Amino acid sequence: MGESSRRIEDGFHRAGNRVLLFLGRQHRLDRPSYRLENTLSFVFNAFGARRDRVANILNGVWLGHPVHPPLASLTSGAIGTTVALDTLSLLPGRPRSELLDASRFARRSLGVGIVANLASAVTGVADWQHTHEQDRRIGLVHGVLNLLATGLYLQSWRDRRGGRHLRGIAASAIGYGITTGSGFLGGALVFGSGIGLDQSGARLRLTEWTPVAAMANLADGAPTRVEVDGVGLVLCRNGESVSALGGYCPHLAAPMGDGWLDRGRLVCPWHGSQFDTATGEVVRGPAAAPLPCYQARVRNGTVELRDGAPHPVGSGRNREVHPAPIRHIPEEATR
Repeated sequence: MGESSRRIEDGFHRAGNRVLLFLGRQHRLDRPSYRLENTLSFVFNAFGARRDRVANILNGVWLGHPVHPPLASLTSGAIGTTVALDTLSLLPGRPRSELLDASRFARRSLGVGIVANLASAVTGVADWQHTHEQDRRIGLVHGVLNLLATGLYLQSWRDRRGGRHLRGIAASAIGYGITTGSGFLGGALVFGSGIGLDQSGARLRLTEWTPVAAMANLADGAPTRVEVDGVGLVLCRNGESVSALGGYCPHLAAPMGDGWLDRGRLVCPWHGSQFDTATGEVVRGPAAAPLPCYQARVRNGTVELRDGAPHPVGSGRNREVHPAPIRHIPEEATR
């Protein structure tokens, strides 16, 4: 039994990989995807001065992570409830009152699923426009499948209201099957490619002030990359003050040392996310999670850091707190 189960699992795993590889190689999807991206840019620009606020809402800056996954879960749960109630309503030998109740509640949960799916589509498109190559192609198919499923849910809603319950049940069941397949693609993007995950990397754990660089070696008004305990950071000098932030953008791990400073903000070089240099908080998406931020001071011409900020509980990237070890500072850093 165990061997048979492993063979089935391996078969599903190989089949899933083949699907992802096939979709990732479909270069013909690039032209329509970039046309869609241009359309989205036009729509966002139409908001004028409110563009960044709207984008931040859709990207989940206010939540600390993308909004699309929880909305997609709500959609799946609501439609799954609809399918379960539809199944109950088709069971023979049930009292008519129970069948009517199941049918009525199925239509209500279907309505919730439709609204959640539409909201999920809007937030998903906002996340998708910042993907590239294979991820962009897979994401486009993911979105098209969800759009098709939404059409079936709407048709099911109309059929149910028109008294065509069997047709409505069939439409929502087919749509739910498509949503399930689309969910596999979405899961591959999240857990395989890290879309929507915090990719800012490891955090430092320094309980004592630790020297990391000479002030004279930092360019004024530009980020400078340094490495401490194998963790990449950027130091941002502004006159005689310095701030220290994580070295990789939480969005897709862009090297923040290649970014630039703009009015007290550190700008991601890939997708334009902006972070407050004093706190690491997101000022503009598509990044939703803040950039790691550390306390910094200048002492005798040397920049020193320590970890004075709270960190999320359960982050697998975080290290345990430990006393700062003695570090060797390059000779040129002390001149």
